[in-house]
Amino acid sequence: MNKLLQAGGRAPSLRLLEEVLAGGPALLAFFKVSCPVCQFTFPFLERIASGGSLRVFGVSQDDAKATARFAKEFGVTFPMLLDQEPAGYAASNAFGVSTVPTLFMVDAGGEVAFSGEGFVKRDLADLGRRAGVEVFRQDEPVPEWKAG
Repeated sequence: MNKLLQAGGRAPSLRLLEEVLAGGPALLAFFKVSCPVCQFTFPFLERIASGGSLRVFGVSQDDAKATARFAKEFGVTFPMLLDQEPAGYAASNAFGVSTVPTLFMVDAGGEVAFSGEGFVKRDLADLGRRAGVEVFRQDEPVPEWKAG
């Protein structure tokens, strides 16, 4: 098992990632459609993406059909990339992902600016601030943490 890539490290050299980063910094959110914590987290990631200043990409470990159903069910409009078992979960393994959701903020130069596993309210709030959006509403009961 690979060790989770930490902030300050270099993102792996993957063709698809290079294409994503050509457009600037990006938040990568690794997930499985059957993961309850992913289902809980992705609507909040949608709020970050809707701010427009931080590009968010889902990295699904499922097939295209299941991923499209997930996006529709949970109101996700940001782009989804596939990292499937037949390809050996190449991106997940390169980033050291062992649980989902796992998030990586990668700058345009390929440095990991943030790395986190599971749902951590404080981390999502910080990412939202970077994107210029308030992720959580005052009247919204949201736990501080959920394991991935």
